[in-house]
Amino acid sequence: MFQGVGISRFTMFASLARVLFGSANDRSLKAYQRRVPEINVLEPGVQGLTDDQLRHKTVEFRERLQKGETLDGLLPEAFAVCREASKRVLGKRHFDVQLIGGMVLHSGRIAEMRTGEGKTLVATLAVYLNALAGKGVHVVTVNDYLARRDAEEMAILYGFLGLSTGVIIPNLSDDERRAAYAADITYGTNNEFGFDYLRDNMKYSLAEMVQRPFNHAIVDEVDSILIDEARTPLIISGPADDSSDLYRSVDLVVGRLVNEADTFDKDEKMRSVILTESGSDRVEEMLSEAGVLQEGGLYDIHNVAVVHHVQQSLRAHTLFTRDVDYIVREGKVIIIDEFTGRMMDGRRYSDGLHQALEAKERVEIQQENQTLASITFQNYFRLYPKLSGMTGTAMTEADEFAEIYNLEVVEIPTNLPVKRIDTDDEVYLTAGEKYNAVAKLIQEVSAKGQPILVGTTSIEKSEYLSQLLAKRGIKHNVLNARHHEKEASIVAQAGSPSAITIATNMAGRGTDIKLGGNIEMLVKASTEGVEDESTHSEIEQQVRQVVEANHATVHEAGGLYVIGTERHESRRVDNQLRGRSGRQGDPGNSRFFLSLEDDLIRIFGTDRMGGMMQKMGLKEGEAIVHPWLNKALEKAQKKVEARNFDMRKNTLKYDDVMNDQRKEVYAQRREYMASDDVSGILAELRLHTIEDIVHAHIPEKAFAEAWDVAGLGAEIERVLNMNLPIADWSREDGMDAEGMIGRIDAEAVKAQAARTANMGPDIMRLIEKQVLLTTFDGVWKEHLHGLDQLRQGIGLRAYGQRDPLNEYKHEAFQMFTAMLDDMRLRVTQTMSRIQAVTEPAPFPVIEGQGVAPNGELSAPPAAHPDTHHPAMMPVGAEPDSDTLRRWNEGTPRNALCPCGSGQKFKHCHGRLI
Repeated sequence: MFQGVGISRFTMFASLARVLFGSANDRSLKAYQRRVPEINVLEPGVQGLTDDQLRHKTVEFRERLQKGETLDGLLPEAFAVCREASKRVLGKRHFDVQLIGGMVLHSGRIAEMRTGEGKTLVATLAVYLNALAGKGVHVVTVNDYLARRDAEEMAILYGFLGLSTGVIIPNLSDDERRAAYAADITYGTNNEFGFDYLRDNMKYSLAEMVQRPFNHAIVDEVDSILIDEARTPLIISGPADDSSDLYRSVDLVVGRLVNEADTFDKDEKMRSVILTESGSDRVEEMLSEAGVLQEGGLYDIHNVAVVHHVQQSLRAHTLFTRDVDYIVREGKVIIIDEFTGRMMDGRRYSDGLHQALEAKERVEIQQENQTLASITFQNYFRLYPKLSGMTGTAMTEADEFAEIYNLEVVEIPTNLPVKRIDTDDEVYLTAGEKYNAVAKLIQEVSAKGQPILVGTTSIEKSEYLSQLLAKRGIKHNVLNARHHEKEASIVAQAGSPSAITIATNMAGRGTDIKLGGNIEMLVKASTEGVEDESTHSEIEQQVRQVVEANHATVHEAGGLYVIGTERHESRRVDNQLRGRSGRQGDPGNSRFFLSLEDDLIRIFGTDRMGGMMQKMGLKEGEAIVHPWLNKALEKAQKKVEARNFDMRKNTLKYDDVMNDQRKEVYAQRREYMASDDVSGILAELRLHTIEDIVHAHIPEKAFAEAWDVAGLGAEIERVLNMNLPIADWSREDGMDAEGMIGRIDAEAVKAQAARTANMGPDIMRLIEKQVLLTTFDGVWKEHLHGLDQLRQGIGLRAYGQRDPLNEYKHEAFQMFTAMLDDMRLRVTQTMSRIQAVTEPAPFPVIEGQGVAPNGELSAPPAAHPDTHHPAMMPVGAEPDSDTLRRWNEGTPRNALCPCGSGQKFKHCHGRLI
C-alpha cells in the first residue's frame, strides 16, 4: 500500500514540476528562443548590404575565427547573413522556428520537425556556420537522388556566400571524390561516406585517400539512417570459393521439404526457423538421394558447410517473401528497404542468404563473398567529433539516440498550428473486409475533390489494392520499387484535386506533397526541351495559375487525406505517413485501417483482442473503432521497438569488440603509410620473430643438452632463408638463448643489408612498405573471417552457463594477438626471400602470404585490384619493347612504374606507349 502511495506521490510531484518548470524539451526550447531576437535585430542591417558586402562577410567571419572567436559567438551574425542570402538567391526566408532548428543542429543534437517545415533549409544555417571553420561539413542523406538534388539547390546559396560544395554519388573516380571531400560542404549518402572510409583504409599511400579528418556530420532523416539502416553493417567483400552448384542442389531439396508437415518450426516474431528432428532426418535422406551427402550424417563435421546451406535455404523459403522483402529485376534479386519501400541496389544479404534467394528464384547465383572490411553505421558515425540530425519522427527513439550516439532530441514546434484531423483506427476481422472498406472510403473522399495518399507496407499489398481499385474503375497512381523512376512525376501531382496515390512506406522520400500540385516539379516537367525564354515563362505562368486554382479547390475540400492500410512495427513509420498531411497549417485527415490478419496484430497483438471481436458477433464488413484499440496497438508497437532496440544493442556490443581492433589496425596502417622508411619497423618485427623461434626451441634455464638445436636450425632456415651453424654456436661456452638471438639477428641484419645494396636503398624502401602493408591486409582479412565464424557459434556457449559476450571478447583478443604474431612471421619470411631479378616478369608484385615453391613472389590477391608494387630492377634501367608491352598490359595507370623511378606509371614509361 505504502509503495503505491509513494509512486502516486512521485507521479504527482513530477507532473507539478513539469507545470512549474516545463519539460526538458521546453527548457531547451526556451534557451534557443532567447537567441532568436539576437538574430532578428541584425536583419535590417544585413538587408542594407550589397551582394558583394554580404559575400565578404564569410571572409570576415573566417578571419575572426582565426583570431580566436568561437562559432557560438558568430552564430547570430552568421545566421542573419545566411537568412538574407537565402532570401536573395532562393526566395526563401527562414522562419523563427527554423532558426531554432539551425541552433539545435549546431549544438550537436537532433531537431525533430514535422514534415513540410523545411528541414533542408534549416540545415543551411548550421552548415554555413560550421563550414566557416574550413574543416568540412558532411550532409548525409538517405539516397543518391536527394544528395544530388540538395547539393545542386543549396550550392547556389553556398556559392553566393563564397563556400564550395561537393557531392558524393556512385561511380565517381578517386580524384572526383577527393575534390568533393575537399569542398567546404559535402553532400552524400550514408553508404557512400561509409564505404569511402573503408576503402581509404585499404589504400597503400596517404595521397590516394579521399576523405579528410572527420569534423561535423548533419544527418537528414536521422532516424532512418542511424536506427533503421544501422541494423545492417557496411561490408566490402571479395570473392570466395564458388559453391553455386551446392546452393542449387540444396534449394531443390528444401523446396520440397517446406511443403511437408512438421519438418520445421518457424518463429515469425524472432524471424528464425529451425529443422525439427523429423525434418533433419528427411533432409538427410533427400540430400543422400541427391548425391549431396557422400558419406556420414548431416551433422558430421565434414558436412558442416552443407548444414549451413540448408539453414540459409530454409530461411530463404520460409522467412523471405518476393515483392515484400525483395524483388527480382533483370535476373537479379534486389533487396527492398522495409522502411522506405525503395530498392537497395548493390546491397546483398551476407553469409550466403542472398545466394540462397537467388537459387530459390532460379536466377544466376552470384559468387559468394568474403569480408575484407566492415563497419556498422553506429561505429562509423561515432567517429565524427560533432554529430547532429533532423527528422520528423525521432521522439519515439529518443532513448536509443541517447544511449548509442549520445544525442539529445529536441522537438521543435511547427511554424503554424497543425489542423490535421487524426481519426481512430478501424479494425476488421479479415484483410478482405479491410481493403473493401479502404476502397469505399477512397471512392467517397475522392468524389469530394480531396487528394488521397494510401500507404501500404509492401509492393505485394500495394498492387493488390491497385487491382481492387481498377476493378471499381477508380483511377490512381502506384508508387513502389517497381515504379520508382516515376516517383518525381507521381509526387508532383499527388496533391491535385481527387488524385489518388498508393505508395509503399513514405519515409525518406524527400519531396513534400503540396496541395494543388508541386509548382517547381510541374514547371520542370512541362518545360522540358523548351529553349525559348518567352515560351518558358508563358508555360510557367500557366502552370502557376492551374496550381493556385487547384490549391484553393483542395483546401476547400479538406486537404490531403492519408489512409494507412496497416500499422507498421515502428510508430515512426506510421507518423511519417501521417505527417504527409497537414503541412504548414494546411487542413488534412488521416485514418488507419487494420484487420486481425495483419502481421503486427497476428504476431505481436494479444489473443484477447481477437477473442473479444469474435464474441461481439461482428457482421461481415463491420469494424470496431475505439481509442483503447489505438492504445493497445501502440503498446504492441512499443514492445516491438524495445525488442528491436535490444537486438541492435546486442549486435553493437559484439561489433564494439571488432571496432576496437579495427581502429587499432587502421591507425597502425596510417602510421606505416605516413612513414617514408619502415626498415626500422621490419627490423623490430624480425627480432621479435627470432625471439619467438629461439624461445620455442631453447626452454628457459635448460641445459644445452635439452636444446632442440636441429629444430631451431631448420626453423631459422624456413623463416629467414639462411643456413646458419646453429649446432656450432650452441657448443660455445656461455651461449644461452639471448646470445643465440643476438647471433641470429646479426646474421639477418647482414643478409638484409646485402639485399638492400644489391637493389638500391630507394627500391628496397618501397618494397619494404608494400610488403608490410599487403601482409597486414592479408592477416586482417583472415582475422575478419575468423571473427565471423566465431560470432556465428558463440551463442551456444550460453548452454554451458557462460556469457557469450565475455567469451567472444576473450577469444577475439586471443585471435587478435595471434594475428599480430602471424603478421610478424609472414613479413619476416617474405623479406628474407626478396631478391633482384635481371629479367623482370611483367610487373612482378609482392603479397605478404609467403613465396611460391620456386622462390618467386606470388601474385596479389584478387581482393586488392588497386595494389601496386615496385619491380625488382635497378633504378633507371630501360626495359626492352617486349617488357614494355607486358608492363602496359599489366600495370595500373596509377601504380608505381616498374622501372623503379618512384613515379606513377602514367607519368613515367606509361607515357611512352
